Amino acid sequence: MSQMNRFVLIRQLAAARLKQYRWQSVVMTFLGTAFLAWGLLPGMAFARAETPTAPSTSIQPYLDKVIERVSEFRLDNGIKFIVLERHKAPVVSFVTYADVGGVDEPDGKTGVAHFLEHLAFKGTTRIGTKDYQAEKPLLERLDQLSAQIQAAIAAGKQAEVAQLQAEFTKVEAQAKELAKQNELGRIVEQSGGVGLNAATSADATVYFYSFPSNKLELWMSLESERFLEPVFREFYKEKDVILEERRLRTDNSPIGKMIEAFLDASFTAHPYKRPVIGYDKDIRNLTRQDVQQFFDTHYVPAELTMAVVGDVDAAQVKQLAQTYFGRYQAKPKPPEVALVEPQQQETRQVTLELQSQPWYLEGYHRPAIKSPDNVVYDIIGRLLSDGRTSRLYKSLVEQKQVALSAQGFSGFPGNKYPNLMLLYALTAPGHTVEEVATALSGEVELLKTQPVSDQELERVKTQARAELLRSLNSNSGMARSLVEYDVKTGSWRNLFKELEAIAAVTPGDIKRVAQATFTPQNRTIGRLLSKGS
Repeated sequence: MSQMNRFVLIRQLAAARLKQYRWQSVVMTFLGTAFLAWGLLPGMAFARAETPTAPSTSIQPYLDKVIERVSEFRLDNGIKFIVLERHKAPVVSFVTYADVGGVDEPDGKTGVAHFLEHLAFKGTTRIGTKDYQAEKPLLERLDQLSAQIQAAIAAGKQAEVAQLQAEFTKVEAQAKELAKQNELGRIVEQSGGVGLNAATSADATVYFYSFPSNKLELWMSLESERFLEPVFREFYKEKDVILEERRLRTDNSPIGKMIEAFLDASFTAHPYKRPVIGYDKDIRNLTRQDVQQFFDTHYVPAELTMAVVGDVDAAQVKQLAQTYFGRYQAKPKPPEVALVEPQQQETRQVTLELQSQPWYLEGYHRPAIKSPDNVVYDIIGRLLSDGRTSRLYKSLVEQKQVALSAQGFSGFPGNKYPNLMLLYALTAPGHTVEEVATALSGEVELLKTQPVSDQELERVKTQARAELLRSLNSNSGMARSLVEYDVKTGSWRNLFKELEAIAAVTPGDIKRVAQATFTPQNRTIGRLLSKGS
């Protein structure tokens, strides 16, 4: 269940279609974040169609009714459930939110959270195997042989390497004969389930799919067993898949290389500097024991939150949850990330020359999602880059014509911890990244010195409200939003306070936050130059 299977691969920039190219999808592909697909991105702004909506006050009665139908409970072991009854259609969407992502990985073991997500689809002691008692020693033997092969390679014993590799191949084939590949997926599909997938971000790992409402107990059974007795089979095959992902996303991608270097320059201490997919060396050195240890440490009940939205009865959900998820033993929560990014004191710069179209990037540090100014940052991102009426598009693309696209967003590469507002532009033929930098800086300075007009601000607020409301239309969108807001902000109710927060933003707020954020000492610059130019 690769992240790359869920996001658009980095595409070649064809000259005839450059103006339509949306680079934020490339950025989020590289990060492996699930939130782009969710349709609701707290603190992030992307180019969207400008869809008007009624004033927030007119939608409040509807939201109040939704809130009344939301219930929550926590099992004795610490697992939390958020349930929203929606009886419009006999379907229900499920989200399992593990509060663990790339930032939680030990040094030297980057990529382990993403690796675990892949392996979480491989089954359990009962699902995905013909005979686990016969399969188990083969999996253990593969681990032993892998360690011996690495030792022999380090010692330069080529003959021994060949012998061990031959045995490894033989044992791997025997283990494959005992495995039922993708059995979890087949069970879900045969029972009418859709959308079985998952995603790992810097902040979290999220698993999700939907079922007919009469399959509620089947979901309880499958999902509870999935994290009660997982078996990380096909480990070595999946390692090759992930290494190929990294080659596609980073090693063979100029943009991927640029983003990895840019993050490394932007953060000096916080693990947001590391790629979610992991560094090549770390991925190669990961063992099945590393994944198991990471799972045992972080996939504890208190770190799991489940959202159930659709045609269900909340009382039945609670009863079944106690039966199935109540089997988990309570364990201590792992410590939160303690590293704090020091305040940046001067402009940082990173320049790469690669076979690529020229790009220009700027990143500014900003506070986490819990900040009172979180929505202000979202509105600033929209003012600058939300659609063809945005300031960056009108100025850099239409008027000055120094860029073919110019956009940005807030909350990069995550928003659980202090993060970045990222602005970027694709340089137009015949122009330089320095021209783009000058034009972009001019628009940023205007936010600091001139109040936003009431008309422009209201337009952007309307876009923000419309996007928020659209994201809540579907069961899956609502489930993902409820669980993310609950974990990241402390309560799912903050999701429904977003409309009020949007309405409360003033031109003075925009100017105040822009002046505090868009300073030279708080800026990191990235230049991706065409090789040989």
